[in-house]
Order: sequence, then C-alpha cells, then structure tokens
Amino acid sequence: MPSTGAQLRITEIFYSLQGETHRVGLPTVFIRLTGCPLRCTYCDTAYAFTGGATVALSNILEQVAAHAPRYVTVTGGEPLAQKNCIVLLRALCDAGYEVSLETGGALDISEVDARVMRVVDIKTPGSGESQKNRWENLALLNAHDEIKFVLCDEADYHWAKNIIDQYQLAQQCPILFSPVHGTMHPTQLAEWILRDHLPVRLQVQLHKILWDNSAGH
Repeated sequence: MPSTGAQLRITEIFYSLQGETHRVGLPTVFIRLTGCPLRCTYCDTAYAFTGGATVALSNILEQVAAHAPRYVTVTGGEPLAQKNCIVLLRALCDAGYEVSLETGGALDISEVDARVMRVVDIKTPGSGESQKNRWENLALLNAHDEIKFVLCDEADYHWAKNIIDQYQLAQQCPILFSPVHGTMHPTQLAEWILRDHLPVRLQVQLHKILWDNSAGH
C-alpha cells in the first residue's frame, strides 16, 4: 500500500465538470500537478509551470474525498514529471475512484496503474513540441485509454491523419481531435473529419464554453 507520507507539488485541486474525453460533462475532481517539460504554443495552463505548494498525499486524498466524487482526473502541467504521480494514481484507484491521467505524451507511461484511463497527447508540428513525442507509449495503450491530437491548422490535421494510419491507432483506442480554442473553428474541423470519414471523435473544451475560456473551472 502506498505511503500517505509521499508529497507532491500541487498547483490546484478543484471540483468541476470534465471538459474533455468520453467523460465530458461528468462532475470530476481535478488535481493539477505543478511543472512541465514542454512548452506548447497553445498552452492554456502555463500558470502550472512553476509555483504551487508541496502537499502530502494524505492531505490530497482528504481534499478529494471532501467532494465525494466518482471521477478524479490528474492533470498538469505534466503530471508524470513528478515521480510521486505514480504513487498518487495508485492511491486514488485504491480509494475506489474512477481515475484518469492527462499526459502530454513525452514521458514514459509504463508504470501508470492499469486501472487508470490514460489520455495521451500526440503533439503535432503546430504545437512546437512534436519532436518530444514518446512513440514507445503507443504500444502500451489499450481500449481503456484515449489518444488526443490538439490541432492548430490544416497542416496539423493532415499530419495527424498520417500518424493514425502509420500506427494503426484506430484499432488501439479511441482517438480525440480537438481544435485549438480561438484558433481553429470547430465547424471546419468537423467538416474535414466528415469528408475523410475519419474514425475519430471531435471534442471541444466544454469548460471553456461554460466558463468563458477558463483553463480549469
């Protein structure tokens, strides 16, 4: 059993509606870890790069339990940049929550508890960080997980199409296409997906619609 004495650097813990993935719209506790090795051009959580507070795992679990949630999402920043993220994920699963991890796809996911739904970004050229993709992660994914492409423009769209074909991702797990908020109109992306019969799910960020471009809540 993981030690509740472990500590993590936390930017915020809050209760909101899930804005993405197949759990969109569901009340969820979000644990945002501090720090990220990537600097994507469209990042909307740069405030989580630094700062935060060091919090004991036991205290994190208490804060989560206070909301009596069914769903918990660990996000960032890049949560896997902290080694105790693995401990946190296991502890949340042991506590009976349905847990998801939002990761940028540059770090190894192999140690993540099998009960966790791993939502793994594949960074496009438009992100400025496509060279950081850890392609070895793709072989570790299963139907329980999800892959996310955040698309800046038509060039990103065609690049993502090629990656789906190259790695046969549609046979592996659900694929999400998200337009960069305020940069690409979702209707344009929807039309491309329909035109090309892509086996992907278009998603827009619900929280930004509900709370006027808020990154979190």
